[in-house]
Amino acid sequence: MLLKCGRPLLRHTDVPPRVTESFILTGYRFPNYSLRDCLLSAFRPTNETGNFWTHFLPVFVFSYRFAEVFGWEGAPPGGSPFFYPLWTYVAGVFALLMASCAAHLLNSMSLVVREVCFFVDYGSISAYTFGSSLAYYYYIHPRAGLGEAAEERGGPRVFFETLYLPSAALVAVICALSCCNTRQGWRKHRYLIRTFVFLLPFFISTTPIFYRLLTRSPYSNAAAASLAASASGEGFFYRHCFWLLLSAVLNISKVPERLAPGRFDIMGHSHQWFHCCTFLSILDELEMIKSEIRAILLSPALQLPPATPSPPGPTAASTFGVMLLLQTTIISIIVRFSWHANCMYGSERRELDKEPLKEH
Repeated sequence: MLLKCGRPLLRHTDVPPRVTESFILTGYRFPNYSLRDCLLSAFRPTNETGNFWTHFLPVFVFSYRFAEVFGWEGAPPGGSPFFYPLWTYVAGVFALLMASCAAHLLNSMSLVVREVCFFVDYGSISAYTFGSSLAYYYYIHPRAGLGEAAEERGGPRVFFETLYLPSAALVAVICALSCCNTRQGWRKHRYLIRTFVFLLPFFISTTPIFYRLLTRSPYSNAAAASLAASASGEGFFYRHCFWLLLSAVLNISKVPERLAPGRFDIMGHSHQWFHCCTFLSILDELEMIKSEIRAILLSPALQLPPATPSPPGPTAASTFGVMLLLQTTIISIIVRFSWHANCMYGSERRELDKEPLKEH
């Protein structure tokens, strides 16, 4: 049951302009909430309550769905190199969901904390997109599952084996920079820019999938079960695309609150639906990756161990190491924007601390 007690909730006219959201008129928490107040607000009807729960509950759903892989017949131990790309992908998803939860729950502590929370949130999106790229590279690569049976050369092979992951990493850094800057320099079109940079990694990361859809399956000459398992991923991919497109439309249009400002302040506004559609896209993406893992496991002779040179199999350095290097870069971006946010709002926070809280 939602708590009714606690500090009073305010209207959009009673809080700093930086805190307000388009067409959301009530349910705001006043800045300078303590950590305890923020945690308790998860059980109160505020305009952030739904945003928190629509990413916190999915953590448990996702955990259950991805753990199924380790129980499959023929699956190697969870700590084997074969599963390194899956673990980096899972880490990216968890970072995305938990950073979003923290951002929506803790952003009322101060204007500076609010900025830092959302910078971390944007950084976690880049972690998720690059984790997806690693999983695609090792499980849905055009040559994944082929071993030494395929020796095709040319443009696609050069791109996927030399440029694909660097391009995905570069796009992840660009997205983190762009999203962070929408909170300080590009605020007028911030929703459009954020949606664009959320979708930009999609066009780079999914190139192995589109290549697979347009060419003959690498499992055509393998066991029929492998081909069937891989083919099932096609439907999951199309649904993944549908949910991503719908989430983008919701995030830009601000429907339904645009149609009835004030009516969807607590529950049902576009950001909550954006969260739901985003998670559904992640679930379908997970099922797509699982279908490819299943196809590889059903053809043990075609698996790609770390010693296989073409394409190289997963290693700790090529998965966890690369992800760590990318995150170090993104953290430096977050630190830079956080320092600037402290310069902008630190003085306002100190003045706010000196004033007694007003009764509303």
